[in-house]
Amino acid sequence: MTNPTELPRLIAAAKAHGRAPLLLSLLEAFEPLAPVLAQALLVAQPVANLWRAGEATRELAELLDEPAGLQALRRLLADESLK
Repeated sequence: MTNPTELPRLIAAAKAHGRAPLLLSLLEAFEPLAPVLAQALLVAQPVANLWRAGEATRELAELLDEPAGLQALRRLLADESLK
């Protein structure tokens, strides 16, 4: 992933609202579909740009596309220091 900036900010916001446990559960439940979800996010990225979420969408797609990225996403969601 090149220059991740937007996604950590959004993850910190989700943690601040107490949504990290839910996101971790969803990540576990849909892990087998992660590559398909990554491709869907890449297709949706131009629309996400309308809401200034295109960069975060691309970053999330890159993380979901490979096992190491999934582990990194789990660590970001579980890391208590990012609140």
